Amino acid sequence: MKKAIILLILVLLAGCAVGPDYKRPAVDVPQNWRFEDKEAKDLANTAWWQQFDDPVLNELIQIALKENKDLQVAVARIGQFVGQYVTTRASLFPQLGAGASGGVARITKTGLPPLPSGTGNTDDVWSVFVNGNWEIDIWGKIRRATEAARAGILSSEEGRRTVILSLVAAVASAYIDLRDADKEMEISIKTAEAYRESLRIFELRYKEGFSSSIEVNMIKAEYEQALSRIFFYDKTIPQLENALSILLGRNPGPIPRGKPLDDLVLPEVPSGLPSALLEQRPDIRGAEQDLIAANAQIGVAKSLYYPAISLTAAFGYSSTDLSKLFKSPAQVWSVAAPVIAPIFTAGAIRGQVKLAEARQQELVVRYQQVIQTAFREVDDFLVEQKETKPQLEALGRRTGALMEYARLAQLRFDNGYTSYLEVLDANRSLFDAELNYAQTKATLFRSFVNLYKAMGGGWVTEADKMTGEDVAKKSSTKGYLIPP
Repeated sequence: MKKAIILLILVLLAGCAVGPDYKRPAVDVPQNWRFEDKEAKDLANTAWWQQFDDPVLNELIQIALKENKDLQVAVARIGQFVGQYVTTRASLFPQLGAGASGGVARITKTGLPPLPSGTGNTDDVWSVFVNGNWEIDIWGKIRRATEAARAGILSSEEGRRTVILSLVAAVASAYIDLRDADKEMEISIKTAEAYRESLRIFELRYKEGFSSSIEVNMIKAEYEQALSRIFFYDKTIPQLENALSILLGRNPGPIPRGKPLDDLVLPEVPSGLPSALLEQRPDIRGAEQDLIAANAQIGVAKSLYYPAISLTAAFGYSSTDLSKLFKSPAQVWSVAAPVIAPIFTAGAIRGQVKLAEARQQELVVRYQQVIQTAFREVDDFLVEQKETKPQLEALGRRTGALMEYARLAQLRFDNGYTSYLEVLDANRSLFDAELNYAQTKATLFRSFVNLYKAMGGGWVTEADKMTGEDVAKKSSTKGYLIPP
């Protein structure tokens, strides 16, 4: 009889969990990128920002990985999901409890019927007990809920990795923006100083009658235009520093500088196949874990159709005499197997199943959408870096030609072959060309940053190692009985 009961329990425990098992949705993955670079290298698993060869940028990224507040929030969020997982999984095991009580009770002597003469009206009541409860997970409700909770942990972990991915790219882009603004400020100051000297000379010439007020005012207009650019960057540079300070997890303040924009080294183009994004991008992996959790919740909802069976037991001692509390006559125990089954719920369970299925369908589409967005981002940044290179080269040649034009125009004016209007036109064009060249160079650097961000890869793991031991411990799920 005992063997039969044990066998029955094992059969019940081995029951199949209701609800669909997870299968990765079919995804239309292109075989190759639409825009490819023949010189691309396998660099997706390296700390790509070190290719800029700027120690200050490397240090800023390391500070951000240790102190950024968004990353700390993501780490704390993992702890919340770990707690939910541990709570959910605990229901798979028997729950034990213990208690004890003691007290004195008195009843009235004037009740109906009254107590006989000489009968005491107080009693001591003492008890000690241990009880247990175990819900047998025949239909897999708890197992499916545990599966969903585990997927929630993994999704939050991928969310933390997504923060790392975005943070490194944001710091690199912000630093490039700052060095771009510094370069444009430098160009504006140089141009303004040249116009100021010209204005001084022509104001003297005007007083002596060698120049017209037209020339003076045209030079002054260009001088004020250059000054306006300086004032613009006087405002923009501190704002860029403040934004970068927040990424570093610090209060707004000045940012140290490393190499100027012109001395930064252009990174190599990373290589990779579109199919690799499914395993490299943490946002894709996180979206899949959300889908796994939603798929498991269908099983949780469907299990409500079936009876819930529990085993309950209690054992203890109860006595009105404390000295006899642990004697055999004071022993009490009980064993029960309550069964609760739905009969009529007015569609409540069906509604929960429909809700879970609709949520799962939503996340299927969301998963596919995240993948398509990832493909688009990589293709966009591949073409951006590919086409920005020749654009920058063309702008460099244009800037060189305008430098020569400005030199020759000044020479022609000095020798009396042309008016100063030609010099002004040359300098104005050169000023715009130098600013445009600096902006395009910054755009090219940012395109590489965005490309590495879009492709994901093992470099996120390399960056994760730089977050510090304390952060790693807080985000670790080891020791929580989480199966692989």
